Amino acid sequence: MLRIPRTTPRTGTPRQKAPRRLRTAFLASAASVCLIAASAPAPPPLGIGDRLFPHLGNPGYDVTSYDLSFIYPGSNSKPLPAVTTIVARTTDWLEQVNLDYSHGTVRSVEVNGEPAEFRSSGEDLVVTPAEPLLPGVRMRITVHHDSNPVSTKDQDSGWVRTEDGLAMANQADAGHRVFPSNDHPSDKALFTIRVTAPNGYTAVANGLPLGVNRRDAATTWTYRTEHPMATELAQVSIGRSSVLHRSGPDGLPVRDVVPTKDREALEPWLKKTPDQIDWMQEKVGDYPFETYGLLIAEARTGFELETQTLSLFEKELFTRPEYPKWYVEAIMVHELAHQWFGDSVSPRTWSDLWLNEGHATWYEALYAEEKADKPMEARMRAAYRASDTWRATGGPPAAPKGAAPGEKLSIFRPNVYDGSALVLYALREEIGRRSFEQLERTWVSIHHDGVADTADFTRLASGIAARDLSGFFEAWLYGEKTPPMPGHPDWRSEKPAEKPAKPKR
Repeated sequence: MLRIPRTTPRTGTPRQKAPRRLRTAFLASAASVCLIAASAPAPPPLGIGDRLFPHLGNPGYDVTSYDLSFIYPGSNSKPLPAVTTIVARTTDWLEQVNLDYSHGTVRSVEVNGEPAEFRSSGEDLVVTPAEPLLPGVRMRITVHHDSNPVSTKDQDSGWVRTEDGLAMANQADAGHRVFPSNDHPSDKALFTIRVTAPNGYTAVANGLPLGVNRRDAATTWTYRTEHPMATELAQVSIGRSSVLHRSGPDGLPVRDVVPTKDREALEPWLKKTPDQIDWMQEKVGDYPFETYGLLIAEARTGFELETQTLSLFEKELFTRPEYPKWYVEAIMVHELAHQWFGDSVSPRTWSDLWLNEGHATWYEALYAEEKADKPMEARMRAAYRASDTWRATGGPPAAPKGAAPGEKLSIFRPNVYDGSALVLYALREEIGRRSFEQLERTWVSIHHDGVADTADFTRLASGIAARDLSGFFEAWLYGEKTPPMPGHPDWRSEKPAEKPAKPKR
């Protein structure tokens, strides 16, 4: 994800990611969700103990696939009737199954074809199968529900309401406000997505199309991913759109989704994608998925988002005259780089977010250096000056502070962007360009389609450098103060401004 500032960018000035009204969402009350007898006690939401989002995810099972079906009613202010089918394998004895879900009415639940009791508990949908589930068995849960695109006072929706329809923005804590799920990036799964909409609309989702079925006044589109995906990366676009096709490197299918009325105006930007993919492949290896493209939405979000195989962009990014050409292209590369860093290799915990955003920012800056003569060193020196302030306000890169109350997106602070790219710059200075480039290619290769964390990166870097780098990473990723920059002893970080003392009463 990347926040777009509303002022003209300047070389070397670090950007921040969205404090986010951005892409997220969601919840329904127990009364609207549950039909189970009131005498049954509701267990607390389990969660898997993620430091930043402790309520997300659920132990006891591993999801292998999602099948999502949505019916768009022709208005983006009305709930979408939906069916979510989850296939998973149990890892523990389960008398109840918790799903993350909190922003839509649930009508019925089945487990392995049998009706199941259900109720809400916080942001969980608690399902009680007719019989307890043994460890190591296949489990199929089908939930008939509504998916609400309208935000409430207490919850934003993971749907983004556009001028002509809907798109999705589920990072970091919003996928479960669109569909029931195990909403944590550590549990990736394959997705099949079906969308039915009135004729005149076009629906596109992650992955490749399986078919189009036109009946009377409505059309159903079906898409399927060929690689596992985190719930936060799911994407569905519904609008009066055109789908534009072109070939990428080695025949990779590239498809862009744009408002039909803007297709000619946006084409000069869209045609840059194949060369950008080729540039990234030269840096880190083959593109990791079955397709790629841009979803350009007519909506004000304040951010761009790396949804898998179909990155979400505001149309405004490409139409505002104050944005220099090099800047827009660098942002396109930021979201493209996420397909390797964050999508193919997903974070094991949200504290590992620096591995996503630091790398995307790194390749954004490297592209600007190579293609637009915007020196990486100047940008990193500016980041170094600000780094101590970023650490004081947001925490060090690999131990970011939690979100501010009521602002779940506030984990996307400067230190997970340029502050984390600064760590990568220091690492390249420490181990040398050749070892650094080998590390990058090896990282995305050995963790392809998987999850990884900071400890994995530390071990791999130490192995490639043939020396223990644990001390280096401990200082750069967890220290309160920014360590000296290797090779640049003259660089200085500005002292954080002290907060003014509160007046005495």
